[in-house]
Amino acid sequence: MNIKELWQTFLSSNDWRWRMARTIVQGIIGVFLANIDLIVGSFVIDPLWKGIIVASSMTFLSPIMAELGKHNEEVTA
Repeated sequence: MNIKELWQTFLSSNDWRWRMARTIVQGIIGVFLANIDLIVGSFVIDPLWKGIIVASSMTFLSPIMAELGKHNEEVTA
């Protein structure tokens, strides 16, 4: 399986393994975004906002990944 097929499977498969992988990736990205202040070290984000950042990032990432999967199918079809 080449990288293009793997990417398409990751974005568009409804198998439980791929759905779980997408959820894990979204969570990792959300935690990264919420803790960017600790990584950069030049500013501080209030802990209340960190939860909002994680939830918002997952809210935005889900439809973006779905659209990428749709357009990837159109290109390969």
